[in-house]
Amino acid sequence: MRKKEILALLKIYGFTWVLIIVIFLVLSLNNGTSITNALVFLHELLASTTFQLIAHGIFLLCYLLFLIFRYTHRTYQEKGLKTALRYASFRIILPVLFLFSIYAFVINTNMNEGYAYTWNIEVENKTGHATNLYSIDGKHRGMSVFGWKKDNQTVIADLIRNNVEWVAVTPFFYQKSEQTKVMTTPEEVGKWSRRDSSFINSIKQLHDKGIRVNLKPHLWMSEGWRSNVNFKTDAEWANWFESYRKNMIHYAKIAALTKVELLCVGTELKTSLKQQPYAWLSLIKEIKTIYKGKLTYAANWDDVFEQTEFWASMDYIGIQAYFPLTEEKNPELSTIKKGWERHIIELEKLSKKFNKPILFTEVGYRSDESATIKPWEWDSSFSRLTNKKSDKTQQMAYEALFQSLWHKDWFKGTYIWQWDTRSTKENALKNLDFSPRYKPAENTIAKWYGSKNQ
Repeated sequence: MRKKEILALLKIYGFTWVLIIVIFLVLSLNNGTSITNALVFLHELLASTTFQLIAHGIFLLCYLLFLIFRYTHRTYQEKGLKTALRYASFRIILPVLFLFSIYAFVINTNMNEGYAYTWNIEVENKTGHATNLYSIDGKHRGMSVFGWKKDNQTVIADLIRNNVEWVAVTPFFYQKSEQTKVMTTPEEVGKWSRRDSSFINSIKQLHDKGIRVNLKPHLWMSEGWRSNVNFKTDAEWANWFESYRKNMIHYAKIAALTKVELLCVGTELKTSLKQQPYAWLSLIKEIKTIYKGKLTYAANWDDVFEQTEFWASMDYIGIQAYFPLTEEKNPELSTIKKGWERHIIELEKLSKKFNKPILFTEVGYRSDESATIKPWEWDSSFSRLTNKKSDKTQQMAYEALFQSLWHKDWFKGTYIWQWDTRSTKENALKNLDFSPRYKPAENTIAKWYGSKNQ
């Protein structure tokens, strides 16, 4: 009997892994990733602790469902349908319903904010074409957008309606962890994959509607944080940077082809910038021979800004602006604005030091009551059980941001993190994520993006 149990468990374990791998490969290929890169990515992902935990969680769920089915089937064979249904009802269904009721009660309590916001449709752009306030005040009225499709007309229409004039298009390349020696690279630099072509298509559709584009490639890691990449030897650093260089030259060629208005050469790569300043300067010179538009680099809000020559080669000092603003939940507008004061002093000094304007390459707030305490934190799978929803806090955070910074001459705008094209009105009522779509923050952003700043 024990051998049969072990054999059944092993079969379900194997089935679970086959299912996960097949789904992963199908999604990767549909996203335009080559089979070679997908397999490399999968190999690295299999070693990820987080991925292993998720996969084994799925296995346990599959095994639990198998045990429930087997128990019900055996009861049916031994004692008949009526008894099997009775046992299943009292021993399985009712306990599950009880647990689900508790879960639903907690979720409903946390999600029921009751914030009465009056939507102002008068601030929206109904022309169907992006406005051009950038030509008046030089402000980037930007949005980081995710979920591009073949046809993005509806998505772009929503962005235009909210007075968005710039969009950050963000391709990702990957390495497993902070110590991974090289990251994934294009099979051939300058040869477009299906995924590249989808980004090129999206950029064209944005340009057709008068929206400017910031091409902002990101290094993505499944373990650790890209700002902490570190190696023991110069040779390891050189190999890693060469793989980064290949990616950036590839995207510089896309930037040149599509004539995007801004290219972000890096995001939150603090240790590399410190360890390899001359490699970065060489890369920027090479990029400038390919792409003739404006450049920025997206430094984290708490970075140390020391590389004078590096910033001199940029058009903007880009900052991932997840500054902590309050120590309390559900803050008032005045409290959040107070929290900006010390950061504004430092930002103005930074702009004067390098004689460069400041651009928030990312800024965003979750729609929960603690969003202004640690804005950089993502919500988790359990957030709805532990955090209380607050569209008000998210909306107030944006109002405070614009009131505090929008009139500053040295401040050149924001890219809101993030506009999720897959959001719906229904799930916006229940999620705590960064997306302002269908939340009061959307209307606040539209109001400020639609205002002239002369």
